[in-house]
Amino acid sequence: MNIGNVSLDNRVFLSPMAGGNDLSFWFIFNIYILPFRLICKQKGCGMLYTEMINAKALCYNDENTKKMTKIEDEEHPIAIQIFGSEPEYMGRAAEILNSHPNEILDINMGCPAPKVIKNGDGSALMKNPKLAEEVMRAVVENSTKPVTLKIRKGWDDNSVNAVEIAKIAEQAGISAVAIHGRTREQYYSGKADWDIIKEIKESISIPVIGNGDVFEIDDAINMLEKTNCDAIMIGRGAQGNPWIFKRINHYMQTGEILPNPTAEEKINTAIEHMKLAVAEHGEYVAVREMRKHIGWYIKGLKNSARFRDEINKLTDCESVVMKLNELSLTQSE
Repeated sequence: MNIGNVSLDNRVFLSPMAGGNDLSFWFIFNIYILPFRLICKQKGCGMLYTEMINAKALCYNDENTKKMTKIEDEEHPIAIQIFGSEPEYMGRAAEILNSHPNEILDINMGCPAPKVIKNGDGSALMKNPKLAEEVMRAVVENSTKPVTLKIRKGWDDNSVNAVEIAKIAEQAGISAVAIHGRTREQYYSGKADWDIIKEIKESISIPVIGNGDVFEIDDAINMLEKTNCDAIMIGRGAQGNPWIFKRINHYMQTGEILPNPTAEEKINTAIEHMKLAVAEHGEYVAVREMRKHIGWYIKGLKNSARFRDEINKLTDCESVVMKLNELSLTQSE
């Protein structure tokens, strides 16, 4: 698969994990996006995305925003995702990012978070196709890298215009479109509409990336069969389950379904994730904010509820690791 001049053998991508149906979701992934990206890459993710970066803040040289563009050597290929609704700033941000090591530049027009849409950014741009086109053209004209687009089905059930936006994107020089099969008003409720992904695939010639409700390998198989999409993007389905990338990619390459990770693999990965988070953000923040991630990793394991409750009371990395190792020992009892 090619996105512009970038060749990708692995067509299973990590969704840019920012935004969501509550601000705690936003906070969790903005804190942990780099450690989480590294874990997903280790487990077979074909392409990573950074968290959403405010184009205007980048243009104003905001230090916290610049930190969000940090990319490790082992993360490639990776896309930096920017958001904004002012063509001038989006174009300038694209020019700034030409000197960064990302292979692809992505435009966010899908984020449903209130703090984003209140300024007309994210999925709110889908309500204004003319402005959306101006934003896309400004980014494409100023970027030396392939530019991709992330959208939703539409704003609500009365304004489903993803096909229209996708066609505009292709005409504006966008190299690939990722589509989440829900409207902004749905957030993450209900079921993702994969028919809209199929419609877009049949309407444009650039690659289409399907997104929404892929939690198991069977979901990926069904999405591929139903939509004929070129790649799959996974967000919430990777929480506590980064092996999903390798398992889906292996199936796409061979038709074979790999076994699920063992309890030991899940616990060892939780420990590795914890250590990466501590190295990146310090022990105090990492231990507290890793609690939800650890809960996702150990969900369904024997004694997981009791150990999760105990881990949630711990305040240092060493104690958490010891508790996870203790949980591991109980799996063979």
